[in-house]
Amino acid sequence: MRRRLVISYLLLMVLVLMALETPLAATLATRETDRIRADRLADATRFASLANPALRGGGSGPLDGELAAYDDLYGVGAAVVDRDRRTVVASVSWEPGPGTATALDTALSGQQFSGPESVWPWMDGPVVVAVPINDGGEVLGAVVTATPVGKVRRTVAAWWLLLATIGLLAVLACVSTAFGLAGWVLRPVTELDAVTHEIAEGDRTARVRPRLGPPELRRLAASFNNMADVVSDVMDRQRAFVAHASHQLRNPLTALRLRVEELGPCLADADGRAEHRLALEETDRLATLLDALLTLARAERAENQRVTVDAAEVAASRVAAWQPLARHRSVTLALDTPDAPAYARTVPTAIDQALDALIDNAVKFSGAGGEVTVTVRAADGGTILQVRDTGPGMTASQLDQATERFWRAPDVQNVDGAGLGLTIVAVLVDASDGRLTMRQGEPRGLVAEVWFPAPEHLAVESAATEPGSGPRRALQDGGVGAGRG
Repeated sequence: MRRRLVISYLLLMVLVLMALETPLAATLATRETDRIRADRLADATRFASLANPALRGGGSGPLDGELAAYDDLYGVGAAVVDRDRRTVVASVSWEPGPGTATALDTALSGQQFSGPESVWPWMDGPVVVAVPINDGGEVLGAVVTATPVGKVRRTVAAWWLLLATIGLLAVLACVSTAFGLAGWVLRPVTELDAVTHEIAEGDRTARVRPRLGPPELRRLAASFNNMADVVSDVMDRQRAFVAHASHQLRNPLTALRLRVEELGPCLADADGRAEHRLALEETDRLATLLDALLTLARAERAENQRVTVDAAEVAASRVAAWQPLARHRSVTLALDTPDAPAYARTVPTAIDQALDALIDNAVKFSGAGGEVTVTVRAADGGTILQVRDTGPGMTASQLDQATERFWRAPDVQNVDGAGLGLTIVAVLVDASDGRLTMRQGEPRGLVAEVWFPAPEHLAVESAATEPGSGPRRALQDGGVGAGRG
C-alpha cells in the first residue's frame, strides 16, 4: 500500500511539474528566438538604409564592406536583392536556404518578415529575416539575412536541461518526502495488521500503540484497542464461567450420586435396581461431561506459552497408561517410535491430552479383538503422532463434523462420552500452531494424525548436548516443561 501511495504522490508531482515546466520551456525557447529575430531585424533595417545607391545603379558603396564585416563578426550571411530577385550584394557565407523565398515574397510586398516563431533544440533551419528597401513609398528590393541556429539551439537546450534538472531534483525530493509521508500515514495501518495477526494467533494482549499517524487513524487504533479489550474480556468471562460452572457443579453432583447410591439397599424389586443402576450411570456421564468442559476451558485459556517435549517419550508413557484398559477390552495397543528423540514445541500437556483423547476413542470403538497403533515420526519440519484403529471409522460427512462440540455420530449415541474429546484435541493443536487431520483407514477404521512444529534447531541442539544428561534430562534441566508421564 505504501508503494501505491508513493506512486500516486509521484504521479501528481510529475503532472504538476509538466504543467509548470512545459509552458516555461516553450516561453524560454520563444524568448531566445525573439531576441535573435529582433537583433537581425535591426541589422537588416540598417543595411536597408545603405542599399539605395546599390539598387539605383550607383555602386555598392559602403554596403559591401558592411556585409563582409558583419559576416566575419557574427557568421551571419546577408544579401541585398532587387525587385526582380536578383542578388545585388551578398556576403561570403550567404546561401539561400529554407524559408528564403517566402521571406523575399513578404519583404518585396512591403512587409518585414522573420521566422520561425521559435527555435527548438531539434530544428536545423536558419532564422531568416527580410526587410523591404523603400524609396518614397516604392519598394526597390529587400535585405535578407540567414542566421544559423546552432547557438540558439544550444542556449535553449541548456535552459531545458536546467529545467529538467530542477524537475528531477523536485521528483527526488517528492519521492523522499512521499516515502516518509506514506510511512507516517500507514504506520498505524501496518501495526494494526500485525496486531490483528498476533491476536488471531492467540496473543490477546497485543494492542496498537496510540499516537501514531494522522488523527483519523489514531481514532481507528483507539477504537480497535477498545474492541480488542471488550472481546478479550468477554472471552475471559465466558471461559471463566464455563470453568467455574463445571467446577461448582461437581460438588452437588457428587452429593447427588452419594444419595442415589444410598437408595440402592432400599430397592427390593429388579426394575427398581435397574433404574437405580441407570441413574448412577447418568451421574457418571454428567461428571465426565463436566470434566471435559473444564479441560476444554483450560485448553482454550492457554496462550503463548510453549514447551519443548520429547513426543516419543510422551507417547510411550501414554500408551503404557492405556494398556490396562486396552487389555480389559481385548484390544491390542501397540507403539511405533523412532530410536532418537522426536522433539515438538507445544502448549503445556498438549501431546498428553491429545493422545489421551485419541487413544480413548480408538480403544473404545475398536471393539474386542481390535488393534490400535500409535506411531511417532518426524515429518514436514515437525513431529507427527498418528493413532490408527480398526474400528468402524467415520464417513466423510462425519469427519467434517467430528471436532464440533458435543457432536456424536448417530450410531454411537449410547456409548459413553461427552462429544468433547476431539474438540479438546483440535483446540490444543491449534494453540500449538499444529494440524489435526483424520481420514478413513484401509481397509477399515480411522486414522487420526496430529502434527506439532519442531523447536528451533539451535535450541534443540543446545538442549540435547547438555553435558552429563540424556535428552529428557536436558530438557528438564534447561527449564523447559515436559509432557505428563
